[in-house]
Amino acid sequence: MLPSAFCGMWRAAVHSLRPRRTPARRLVSTCDGVPVALADAETIFALSSGHGRCGVAVVRASGPASATALKCMTGLSGNLPPPRTALLRSITDPQSKEVLDRGLVLWFPAPHSFTGEDSVEFHIHGGPAVITAVLHALGSVPGMRPAEAGEFTRRAFQAGKLGLTEVEGLGDLIHAETEAQRRQALRQMSGELGRLYRDWTHQVKRCLAHVEAFIDFSEDELIEDGVLDKVDQWVCDLQAEMERHLQDERRGERLRSGVQVVIAGATNAGKSSLLNALCQRPAAIVSPIAGTTRDVVETALDIGGFPVLLSDTAGLRESPDLVEREGVRRARERVQQADLTLVVVDCTLLPSDAKKIATFLQGHLSSVLPTQPEQPETVFPEDRFLLVLNKRDLLPEGNGLKLDRELRLVSGLPPVCQISCITTEGLQDFLAVLHNSVRTLCGNPLSCAPTLTQARHRAHLQQCSAALAQYQRYRDIDLALAAEAVRLALMSLARITGRVGAEEILDIIFKDFCIGK
Repeated sequence: MLPSAFCGMWRAAVHSLRPRRTPARRLVSTCDGVPVALADAETIFALSSGHGRCGVAVVRASGPASATALKCMTGLSGNLPPPRTALLRSITDPQSKEVLDRGLVLWFPAPHSFTGEDSVEFHIHGGPAVITAVLHALGSVPGMRPAEAGEFTRRAFQAGKLGLTEVEGLGDLIHAETEAQRRQALRQMSGELGRLYRDWTHQVKRCLAHVEAFIDFSEDELIEDGVLDKVDQWVCDLQAEMERHLQDERRGERLRSGVQVVIAGATNAGKSSLLNALCQRPAAIVSPIAGTTRDVVETALDIGGFPVLLSDTAGLRESPDLVEREGVRRARERVQQADLTLVVVDCTLLPSDAKKIATFLQGHLSSVLPTQPEQPETVFPEDRFLLVLNKRDLLPEGNGLKLDRELRLVSGLPPVCQISCITTEGLQDFLAVLHNSVRTLCGNPLSCAPTLTQARHRAHLQQCSAALAQYQRYRDIDLALAAEAVRLALMSLARITGRVGAEEILDIIFKDFCIGK
């Protein structure tokens, strides 16, 4: 036995580590006739609409003091207004009683609100002075404080109103800049991706419950035969489904963050002119002097509803200039990282012999993406490269059409477009080809199963799949280790959905088995 003195010290140490409750703070109301009996100031408020001048601004409050704030700010002395019903009221300062504005107020009693708490919204005029005055007045109400970034959504998650994937979808919807991004974010916010992951979580829980039950009760012959065989099949099917989900070529992530499109090629091919033509502004300096562009010039574009981050790079050539060499190094690095590379070629430099055009363009492509030592021949995937033959306006009349016919007979090249950045000839056809390539890279956000949109989802699903593979390896060696692998798979999924509990495992055990009957 431990000495009693040591036990006493141990108890004291444990007691000191326990969180101490802060004594309840008595709140004094500044509103006549409105009682306040809140123990802690946990009601938050913030401007929910965008900053800046606007016609209508929305100020939201959430928490136990919301009803107090509503009565203080609108002069209501009786019952609260009907839930979710707009009421036109004068909004006043609780201390000075000065009228700040006249607007609509809406009352959302718990749990039927965005956060699951009592909430109130003030729809006021969107002038900066009005917004500042209303926020200042709310801050004077006892029990209220300004909200931290994302705190309303955090409370909605904690109340079970939104899952973690739905929260991420809401964030993506707020930041969506293109139509395709909006569609993907709205689909995720609606819970479709979360439901898929929750279904997988339930399947893994079921597998773990059956394995744990077999370990604990099989010797007492209380478990039916073939339990582990069922688990083996479930694990195999689930892992195969996850692997199919992971093999999406990162379309959802690419759509969320934008397609990386890089303009590359030799000096004076018209790369900067192409960038300016696409973004319809002088984003890059254009000069007849070779090597004008030294650094990477970036601009964000909306190509047919899909987000694109377009980068102009330094011309690829050997140079004694240290600065230009650094620019060339950065250009090659961007090409390696790009989702799509626009290889710009001065079409006036093409050989006059049609039979040599294919060899010339292949060599030009190889100069943009050099062949690796272990790959004797460079392969140019059609979905990663577009050949842009610029300066079509400098070709003799009729040679452009002749070149089009000759290029159609050439195989082994990515799609080829002829354009003129000066006259804009061929630019619309090029944009159609570019849009098709970007759409292929991003996919249709509304078709088939929901796609991965976050890098963290991919990492956790890969860990989950690896853990399920461990179960299959350890199943006939050590069942306890196999069960631990399933538990690791469950934790990986829980990091995506944000919810898992031991009680749920026990519920499945006692639901699926008649233990101790």
